[in-house]
Amino acid sequence: MTDYVLVHGAWGGSFGYDRVAGELRAAGHRVVLAQLSGLGTRKGEFHPGITLTTHIDDVCNQIASAGFDKFVLVGHSYGGMIVTGVATRLGARITALVYIDAFLPQDGQSLWDLTGDFEHHHYIDSQKFTPGAVAPLPGLESPVLTRHPLLTLLEAVKFTGEEAKVGRRIYVFANSWEPTPFRKFVQRVTSEKGWEYHEAKASHNVMGDQPEQTLAILLGCA
Repeated sequence: MTDYVLVHGAWGGSFGYDRVAGELRAAGHRVVLAQLSGLGTRKGEFHPGITLTTHIDDVCNQIASAGFDKFVLVGHSYGGMIVTGVATRLGARITALVYIDAFLPQDGQSLWDLTGDFEHHHYIDSQKFTPGAVAPLPGLESPVLTRHPLLTLLEAVKFTGEEAKVGRRIYVFANSWEPTPFRKFVQRVTSEKGWEYHEAKASHNVMGDQPEQTLAILLGCA
């Protein structure tokens, strides 16, 4: 049995992992679907003071509540910022760290640092009349998505040395979504030692477009 912690991206909720979580459980594994402050099932808790640290705390607290010791940690999209932050605290307990078409920050980088003018203008302009609440990016609008706290996009990850203790590192890139902010991470993970790399013929919704491949990659971490 392996324990899994699945962290979703911006504007969304844990529902994006429903199928893969069910299949992991059916295979005998335990799963925590992270519930992030102000998003998804907790959207009623939204306030503009939510930060990246808030979401990192959410995940760490839910890991503690589940009683997980060693675990596989998975982040999709913005969730890559969160799982990196969790690794700076709990790296030695993470047997595999999986980024699914996700942001991959280095020490001192925020999501703002990893995006460009298009995203920056949207982050600022879309919360003009809803201060601190950023609308989904154009092209990603959906009835199931809600506004996202701005400060989570501005706070940087700070390395502690603990993140270097992660057992395995895996990156999954969606090669059928353009424009993508994630191609630069492909260059990084394919040139640095210690990374396992996969490509998915998928839009940014890798778990929905390629559920079998996603499940196989995660089961490979068991």
